[in-house]
Amino acid sequence: MDHVENILVVDDDHDIRTGVVDYLRKNGLRASAAVDGRDMFAQLEASAFDLVVLDIMMPGDDGLVLCRTLRGGKHRAMPILLLTARDDETDRIIGLEMGADDYVVKPFSPRELLARIKAVIRRTHMLPPNLRVTETSDTISFGRWRLNTTARHLMDEDGTIVALSGAEFRLLRVFLDHPQRVLSRDQLLNLTQGRDAELFDRSIDLLVSRLRTRLGDGAKEQSYIKTVRSEGYVFSMPVTVHGTPT
Repeated sequence: MDHVENILVVDDDHDIRTGVVDYLRKNGLRASAAVDGRDMFAQLEASAFDLVVLDIMMPGDDGLVLCRTLRGGKHRAMPILLLTARDDETDRIIGLEMGADDYVVKPFSPRELLARIKAVIRRTHMLPPNLRVTETSDTISFGRWRLNTTARHLMDEDGTIVALSGAEFRLLRVFLDHPQRVLSRDQLLNLTQGRDAELFDRSIDLLVSRLRTRLGDGAKEQSYIKTVRSEGYVFSMPVTVHGTPT
């Protein structure tokens, strides 16, 4: 039996919450609703979900706080789509920095939301062809880091594990598959997001910044991702796959 994606909609607005759930169910998905963060985590413990639709403006812990909590816990790999009531670039920037995979601005059409959900799930479960080059390897080494491609986390030389969001993992895989090569922002968008890319211009810069933070980039002895003025970015560290330098 084919897997039917299960979506958790977290919104304190009853009409939006129930309307979205009903629309997703009518369009072939499974869907459940949660009214706040406590309800969300209870449902995540009870059932397996493929994506969380998370409203930013909620009483108590808002969507940004919940997004950060998800990214730091055992549900860190869960795709997250944020709903924001304000067409404010600051909200979008903060959301992406917190680890969200995409966002939709209220008011939105259910059709647009459904398309965004499907795009995020497709990007999460179907790696672009360029990312399959080294998929047979469980481990890729570079600098003081090892990337576990199965668990999708980083481990440093001291054994400390750093979790990656889906977007961070895809971007790192692109860099590791194309080391020592300058990649433009458009190329990075296409390689990580494919034709579904509709994020605003700064999204790649924000994602690179997040990845640099994960890697501890910027230290004098370690510089992994370098900015090439007017061109893009280059992964400057040698990469080893199955013991073969790339």
